[in-house]
Amino acid sequence: MPELRVDRITKRFGRLTAVDDVSFEARPGRILGLLGPNGAGKTTSIRMITYITVPDEGQVLLDGRPVGPWSQLVMGYLPEERGLYKKMKVGEQLTFFGELKGLSRSRAVERAKYWLGRFEAADWYGRKTEELSKGMQQKVQFITAILHDPKLVILDEPFGGLDPINAELLQDVIMELKEEGRTILFASHRMEQVEQLCDDIALIAKGRVLLEGSLRDVKRSFGRNTVVLDFEGDDSFLDRLEGTGSVRVATRSRSHAELQLLDGVAPRLVLESALSAVEQVTRFELVEPPLRDIFVSVVQDQAAGRTQPAR
Repeated sequence: MPELRVDRITKRFGRLTAVDDVSFEARPGRILGLLGPNGAGKTTSIRMITYITVPDEGQVLLDGRPVGPWSQLVMGYLPEERGLYKKMKVGEQLTFFGELKGLSRSRAVERAKYWLGRFEAADWYGRKTEELSKGMQQKVQFITAILHDPKLVILDEPFGGLDPINAELLQDVIMELKEEGRTILFASHRMEQVEQLCDDIALIAKGRVLLEGSLRDVKRSFGRNTVVLDFEGDDSFLDRLEGTGSVRVATRSRSHAELQLLDGVAPRLVLESALSAVEQVTRFELVEPPLRDIFVSVVQDQAAGRTQPAR
């Protein structure tokens, strides 16, 4: 399976630089999470990878070759916004897209029926797309992306519109593709999904890469500065702690909290505050920060001019 290499690409639209000297790699058998807030440059980067548009500077290489019409035949792309024909029947549509990617008609029909069966949707074959729910359409769109057995799979917010059961089914298929050694690029702003699925990440904000590398190494680089706390009793002590500037409460519910330690504060301060205020502490653990907190911290630092783009 091929490696994807994005090498210092830049894309401008008039005076706007949407992507600014961006580099990252996606390797076979691994999932790269492409992260960033809205307007960060993720979709523009993907459009250059898929050869829908071309960079003003830099290059995109697949298996060591510049991308072009040839690479579109070995890529599968699930865009965030659906590109299905509403009046076409599902089977006709899947067959059409399969033929566009080089499959024979009989092979395209065979693959379409197989994947509809995998997604428990065999009876959709003769239905028009407009008759399907948003979640059903998302599954059909996903099938169009993998129908031709692509070597590179690009998924832009693939879980949109899916209920938890279908999201888990889609996740299982993505992991199967990974185990088969395919190169997978997963663009999302859903941090919990990225942590579950991805091996590597590239965080883009304002068109520039701020973090890039394996998810494990990125999280380790931020140290163990998050306290996970489960307790029984009054949670008002969290407000008092946060008011002192010692911690930032990242997640909070009736009996659970995740707190980021600030300015080298000792974890025992949180434990002592909790023990003096609640009936019982059932969990106290010092962990690496969740990706959500890293994302917020890095993007806020960039906005404040405290970070430099990754190299």
